[in-house]
Amino acid sequence: MQSVVITGASTGIGWATAKLLVARGFRVFGSVRKQADADRLRSEFGANFTPLLFDVTDEAAVLAAAREVRAALGGETLTGLVNNAGIAVAGPVLELAADEFRRQMDVNVIGPIIATQAFGPLLGSDPSLRGPRGKIVMISSVAGKSGNPLMSAYAASKFAIEGLSESLRREMMLFGIDVVIVAPGAVKTPIWAKAEEIDVSGYSNSPFFPALERIRKFMLQLGEGGLPPEKIAEAIADILTSAHPKVRYQITPDPMRHLMTAVLPKRMVDRIIAKRLGLMPPA
Repeated sequence: MQSVVITGASTGIGWATAKLLVARGFRVFGSVRKQADADRLRSEFGANFTPLLFDVTDEAAVLAAAREVRAALGGETLTGLVNNAGIAVAGPVLELAADEFRRQMDVNVIGPIIATQAFGPLLGSDPSLRGPRGKIVMISSVAGKSGNPLMSAYAASKFAIEGLSESLRREMMLFGIDVVIVAPGAVKTPIWAKAEEIDVSGYSNSPFFPALERIRKFMLQLGEGGLPPEKIAEAIADILTSAHPKVRYQITPDPMRHLMTAVLPKRMVDRIIAKRLGLMPPA
């Protein structure tokens, strides 16, 4: 039986991917941070789903989970590691607390590094294991190529994932382990719905306050019109079962908009975004 580890499996892309892979006959190990979520997912997905209780920033807990997975594999390799867990932190660079930047990078960048170091040997860098080499799927974002204002911490984390994945893919060639990036646009997941919960009142005296309110509404609109997480899950499943996947998959509900952003001059895109958010300087 093919086995996959997915971080951040309680909701969204991670949940949808776990559900799809279990339905296709995979054994799935999914990380959650709460025992209630572990119990819920075990009930929803059945015997071929094993919850792993850890926060991706807790190295000791992740290593303990890797030992648990190794024991369950019984000497066989892991088919895939899906580095999915992530958060989105909003705020202007000039005013966002450094601790918030650290939290963003800890979860979205250091977390995948910890998980990759813990589970990487099970994908086949450990020569004592039997079976084909596995794959690492890194969940990036369209924000990994184009950064929006007031979402700089999130964009920085996803740009970092893009560079990390590029380097890691070339390193892991030594073991025959592939690394593939999946870069979704807006998806109907709690990471977007939580925009409504973002408290911007601390910026009420900031010149960025009106733009922050606008971008919060924009994030909510993106979530409402986003792709179903099952769409991303299907891409991940195809990558894990493909002999020759591409190195990067960008999956968005509005590909033309992202294409225009990529081909238009940067200064023009700057002005378009600034006008939309009210970030143009006074005349």
